[in-house]
Amino acid sequence: MTKQEIMAAIFECKEKLGHVPTRNELVKIANIKREQIRQHFGSYTQALRECNLERPGPKEVRLDVLFRDWAGIARKLKKLPTTFEYEQLSQFSQKPLARKFGTWGNAPMGLKRWAEENGEAAGWEDVLGLVRAREIFRRRAQPGRFIPRACTQVLPDRPSYGALMRPCSLLCEPTNEATVLFLFAAMAEELGFAVLHVQAEFPDCEALRVVAQSRVQRVRIEFEFESRNFERHGHDPKGCDLIVCWEHNWMDCPLEVLELKKAFSQRQENLTTDSH
Repeated sequence: MTKQEIMAAIFECKEKLGHVPTRNELVKIANIKREQIRQHFGSYTQALRECNLERPGPKEVRLDVLFRDWAGIARKLKKLPTTFEYEQLSQFSQKPLARKFGTWGNAPMGLKRWAEENGEAAGWEDVLGLVRAREIFRRRAQPGRFIPRACTQVLPDRPSYGALMRPCSLLCEPTNEATVLFLFAAMAEELGFAVLHVQAEFPDCEALRVVAQSRVQRVRIEFEFESRNFERHGHDPKGCDLIVCWEHNWMDCPLEVLELKKAFSQRQENLTTDSH
């Protein structure tokens, strides 16, 4: 699909819906893939800008509707859904739940408490059991992070490291761009990437990414410890398709961002759920 066809589809959806379509509405109604939007515009926000349209404000969805939607997906999967799984199967994005509970990771326990306090738990015992199992496992094993009980004296003659990560071939959390590259390499296959080339010049990497069944696409990647460093380093967004970082702190970023901190947390959630 060409850039002009995507813009035409946005206007057609606007006429049909009576408002500027959200990205999810455009994907479902016009059968446009998110990857096509990123390929031609970088982001959906930029696509709307080129159409001289403004993104609609977030819709407020009732929590009882969100709970039943989320619980139905968890029951279907027989495990707590990741953000990717939720957005693939839900009529909503993950943002309403993330807004209501602070982060996506807080949503399962927040929904469980809400259901128990508002008489909605009956009939969803299997799903709420998945939440309880995850919390018990977290309290016992506390996977992914090690936090000492008290600060000890910092020795000035040797370096310090990030918090411990388990299980992972990178022992400690990234503290610089080089360790972000290493962690991406360790997780690349499970994230759907196969690296073609790594170089010292911008962009840092070229890789193939799975975009559909039996389909891969070449993407240009720049590694940063924080996504905002891309702008600080003076890189041209037109020369890159994806920023891979440890922490995403660039709210108006014109490019797609893969935040490894979030991806690793979701990986831990999946491991926790699968172990039960």
